[in-house]
Amino acid sequence: MADETGSNKGSIAVDVMGSDLGPGEIIAGIGLALKSLKYLPEQFVLVGDELEIRKHLETEGLTGNPKIRVHHASQVIQMDEKPLKSLKAKKDSSMVRAIELVKDGEAQVVLSCGNTGSLMAGGTLKLRTIPGISRPALGVIIPNQTKHWVLIDAGANPNPSPENMVGNAILGKNYCKVALGIENPRIGLISIGTEEGKGTEFINETHQLLKRLGPLIDYKGPIEGFQLFNDTVDVAVCDGFVGNVLLKSCEGLFATITGFLKKELTANPVRKMGALMSKGAFQAMKKQLSPERYSGAPLLGLNGDVLKAHGSSNRYAIEGALGIATQFIRKDIDHLIRADVSRSVTLLNESNDA
Repeated sequence: MADETGSNKGSIAVDVMGSDLGPGEIIAGIGLALKSLKYLPEQFVLVGDELEIRKHLETEGLTGNPKIRVHHASQVIQMDEKPLKSLKAKKDSSMVRAIELVKDGEAQVVLSCGNTGSLMAGGTLKLRTIPGISRPALGVIIPNQTKHWVLIDAGANPNPSPENMVGNAILGKNYCKVALGIENPRIGLISIGTEEGKGTEFINETHQLLKRLGPLIDYKGPIEGFQLFNDTVDVAVCDGFVGNVLLKSCEGLFATITGFLKKELTANPVRKMGALMSKGAFQAMKKQLSPERYSGAPLLGLNGDVLKAHGSSNRYAIEGALGIATQFIRKDIDHLIRADVSRSVTLLNESNDA
């Protein structure tokens, strides 16, 4: 287990070839992380074309840095490739080699901006799920007015069982605990009403199972969509279909509001003057809503940690994702998840026997 003193023993494998912005932006983000992160991993293992990587290392002044190691890979999985086909055809791709470093114990976390389907399929096939978790889940951090909260599952498993949803709650709890520092997160189940018995049979079965976990999770019951943004819960649990639709809707809404404000506040000189006077407020809002601070979305529940960053992630988003990856190592999220899964099995079995 990684210690809490700032001396991390794990390494982070970074697929530097999958980004829309190119390997230079990824390596620039690593440079920022080396300067800004309080706790650094043992090494950043940069996976991809060695000549290309070393060129950008020189540009960023990182040549010879003891915290950086280069691992050559000759192929790149493109964004439009089919997941399983790409994994079979490109076994020496930067993404596959980065995942294999985690599988072989040379790294504890893999970070990639590449093809989401290939990363999820490769992570699941090569790392496998931990005992007690049959399906991994994708977690994302979303802001509200005062803080941030975790949405899980954001698209990994669109057709789960109620038992899978229990796993999602445990995964979300521990992700929230590690990434957001909330010791005992409040957990809610996304539904169409808060009353007992409201929603589908699937939701009601999941609700009953979550209630039976008792002291393991701080379960607040079913929640409605509007409660996601009023600090009712810290973790919102749903299936991957609902989660992906919700995530994409939030992204579109944030972009629409930003565009609307920009257009209206620059419509005439008077509004421009008002916008200038409100600059501090807008900067605070931008900081709260910025996607860069928590830009890595983990595929949770595997024997090893997989972080997916957006394909267009800039250097600051990469810096934020590496911060999360470092916390995964430092606080040993895998150990926390395994302990909770084991306890959940005991609690559910005890309630069946009662």
